[in-house]
Amino acid sequence: MDRARIIAEAAARISQELDAAAIMVSGDLSFEGIETGGIPVYYISMRPKSIIDHLVATGKEGKSPAKELSDQLNREASGNVDHLQHAAAIEYVLEGPKSGTIVGVVETRGSSSIIVHSLDENPLIKAMKECEERVRPEVMNAVLKIAFDIALTGREGKKIGAAFIVGDSEEVLKRSHQIILNPYEGHEEACRNVLDRKNWESIKEFAQLDGVFVIDETGIVHAAGRYLDVDGKNIEIEKGLGGRHVSAAAISRDTVAIAVTVSESGGVLRVYKDAKETICMESLQPATRYI
Repeated sequence: MDRARIIAEAAARISQELDAAAIMVSGDLSFEGIETGGIPVYYISMRPKSIIDHLVATGKEGKSPAKELSDQLNREASGNVDHLQHAAAIEYVLEGPKSGTIVGVVETRGSSSIIVHSLDENPLIKAMKECEERVRPEVMNAVLKIAFDIALTGREGKKIGAAFIVGDSEEVLKRSHQIILNPYEGHEEACRNVLDRKNWESIKEFAQLDGVFVIDETGIVHAAGRYLDVDGKNIEIEKGLGGRHVSAAAISRDTVAIAVTVSESGGVLRVYKDAKETICMESLQPATRYI
């Protein structure tokens, strides 16, 4: 029996014994013909880099080769866990498993890991749930789905950035002004509700405009093309990020709104709450469900 088959069968057996919500696989590992007891299998994107690929034959100064190898293996294991947590959080938003245990199989060059992960302890999912204390869960979920789609596909084949300020809309409107005519002005609420998928295409179209979207806690879009009148002083964000992220973080400090941003340069999705980056998702390719 080949190595890949042994690993897949072990993961399937563990998932059944734990009554797992799903099996998530990163790598070239087939579950065809393997009994999973009805537990769905999701194929997630590969990790961008493997630390194992960069193992060196000799240790750094002051470290034995064995210690250097041990440290790099620990970093590889940590990276695999982070990758699984990230993928599980994406599927949480995209109608995947909401609670319970995930059994993950992460393959990199020369190594395989089986990871048992609790969705209830996932730090990204915890951060989403904290946001849902201020904004209705279905509204937060819809905004994240729209942001994911913008990050993945852009618009008309071109990468675009976007920012959505969700909740505490009265205060946000007081602290901002229009830089273009508001495309949502005067329209019925039914045409401005993010909970209706029929409105998503127009939202993604208006995402090409400069400025931010202002959305209330019930999901009604009040404005697009809005400029935030906030002071970015003392806002600490990742180096290299531009004004969109600074103002998004600042408005989340000055109000109780949640800010969701998409970077034009890399399609990275970030969520700011109380001026802090609480969520960062860099690889947004959704999983493929096999079973």
